[in-house]
Amino acid sequence: MNKGPAASHARRGPLQQGRSSDEEDRPVALVLRPLGLGDLLTGVPAIRAVRAAVPDHRLVLATTAALEPLARLIDAVDEMLPARELEPLDWTGPPPALAVDLHGKGPASHVVVADLAPDRLLTFDSPGFPGPRWCPDEHEVHRWCRLVSEGLGVPADPDALDLTVPGAPPPVSGAAVVHPGAAFPGRRWPPERFAAVARRLADTGHDVRITGGPAEVALARVVAVGAGLAPESVLAGRTSPLELAAVVAAARVVVSGDTGIAHLATAYRRPSVVLFGPVSPALWGPPPRPQHVVLWHGDGTGDPWGTELDPALARITVSDVTAALDGLLARVDDCPSVTRSAHSPPSAP
Repeated sequence: MNKGPAASHARRGPLQQGRSSDEEDRPVALVLRPLGLGDLLTGVPAIRAVRAAVPDHRLVLATTAALEPLARLIDAVDEMLPARELEPLDWTGPPPALAVDLHGKGPASHVVVADLAPDRLLTFDSPGFPGPRWCPDEHEVHRWCRLVSEGLGVPADPDALDLTVPGAPPPVSGAAVVHPGAAFPGRRWPPERFAAVARRLADTGHDVRITGGPAEVALARVVAVGAGLAPESVLAGRTSPLELAAVVAAARVVVSGDTGIAHLATAYRRPSVVLFGPVSPALWGPPPRPQHVVLWHGDGTGDPWGTELDPALARITVSDVTAALDGLLARVDDCPSVTRSAHSPPSAP
């Protein structure tokens, strides 16, 4: 590890106030991860490994304001710093003792943490930033674990993905969660197929709820109508991030594409069927656990930011999904211990 360039672009701004003098005296380890929900959750094992490497440090996670409520469920994090992708950080106080770039592989993100002039800087190798080698075909979880393990000399457990369960009760427990949305059209399975799956779940006695963000309310309603569900089955746009996490943590099963809620199902070890298209599950899929089923008919050559349905995702049929659900739920019913967490932190107060 080498110290990066001198501070030049870091903006001075307030961290959270009200820390005790003991906290102020602790050295700081800053970790940069200002991306989407799936990115945050796949970075959790690496964040925990940073904590293990510097247990006496105050660990500050620089992430987006939208993710802050969920980031607080990571038991390794002491404090949040609002961050925007590839923009200077609003940092105050002396340079951190350690800064770790869990954002990207090149100088554009490396400089964001290097500009804080940390005593130690950990990034992947790129011009002007010596570090561990970036491997393009590595699973996202393993990639960041390896960075921390090689850079800080500590073991990193890629299965340490669990989040604390939110303290507030979920709006609904035991639901079959169907999440039809994804950030880009290339990763959105057709809504009429999600509706057919939701109808099958409802017909077999499950309490089906359709989830999504505020921008996905219309999509969720289309799925609910197509499945013959009542309007109150639509949770899209009606749950906060913490409420959505609580719903997933208490879910009977989750069905989704390759998107953030699939990683929430992993974080809470809930049974899930995840539909992959342009991106291989070898890069972004759940860990090999009996409660997670992956469906994929691709070769990894698709465009994850595509504006049209990816052909590999289109090849997944309703029958593929319902058969996967039948097998998964039968397995869970026969052996309930498959959903028991080995790592789960306690519920938040």
